[in-house]
Amino acid sequence: MFTQFEDFQKLGKENVDVAVKSFGATTKTVQALATETADFSKKSFEHSSSVIEKLVGAKSLDKAIEIQSAYVKDAYEGFVAYASKVGELYTAIAKDTVKPYESIIAKATAAAK
Repeated sequence: MFTQFEDFQKLGKENVDVAVKSFGATTKTVQALATETADFSKKSFEHSSSVIEKLVGAKSLDKAIEIQSAYVKDAYEGFVAYASKVGELYTAIAKDTVKPYESIIAKATAAAK
């Protein structure tokens, strides 16, 4: 009976260790995601402010349309790049969160056979 208790304790400790590893990996990637979002927001705000200044200084309607068109193009390209990075980070969260559990799943699968 004592051996069963030790096995149960060992199993509990392994599960806690796996959960801590999973949480640590998730936390690291979420921080990277928050940093990326803050950087994108800052760059977007600065870019918008600069475009507004250019629009105020535009001497003709043609120049204003040119400035606005360039802004839309740059904003779109910036958002696509940001969305790509965010997608990669979410994929990393999923992989890093599941990775520590792979050994438990492998052990359970081996025991079931």
